[in-house]
Amino acid sequence: MNILALGAHPDDIEYGCGGTFLKFSRRGENIYFMVLTKGEYGGDAKTRLKEQEMAMKLLGVKKIFWGGYVDTELPNERIIITHIDKIIEEVKPDEVYVNYFDDIHQDHRTLAECTLAATRYIKKVFFYEDYTSNNFEPDIFVDIEDVLEEKQRLIQVYSSQVSKSYPTKLDMVESVKATANFRGFQGKIKYAEGFKAFRFLRDI
Repeated sequence: MNILALGAHPDDIEYGCGGTFLKFSRRGENIYFMVLTKGEYGGDAKTRLKEQEMAMKLLGVKKIFWGGYVDTELPNERIIITHIDKIIEEVKPDEVYVNYFDDIHQDHRTLAECTLAATRYIKKVFFYEDYTSNNFEPDIFVDIEDVLEEKQRLIQVYSSQVSKSYPTKLDMVESVKATANFRGFQGKIKYAEGFKAFRFLRDI
């Protein structure tokens, strides 16, 4: 399969669905990323770009498309929709993953809304959760117990973000495990990633 994941900033994709994509990578699927900004509002742009590229290599991503937009200052929606349209035309994805639309970060909301328009003909489109997601209630679960430690190592690549102090008193690595434990409980397994389907056409 060709699988496209979109994130507004470096680390969004890995935080939300790094375990699932590690499993995709093991299966030899073709993985593509589109990251709209370098996350410069949350840290040094060069550092965050390097961290994203390191994570990309660990995941075996075939190609990353950088949006080139400014963190927290995404432009008119039509511009982003057209940009995503071009990526979709090149990748021809079977599945698309993107930030959830109910989110306190404006970049996540904008990207989600633009992606829904751009993926109007894609048969499988899924939302993943981020640290800033609201009211996220997954209806699809992926068992990541066998790759949880690997996902935590993947998150550790983003040392500029892991070292930050968060109100929960959990750093990003701890947060990933806590979230996986909670979603696993919901999915009746030990550790999971949760997704919400925007569109899911079953092939029977």
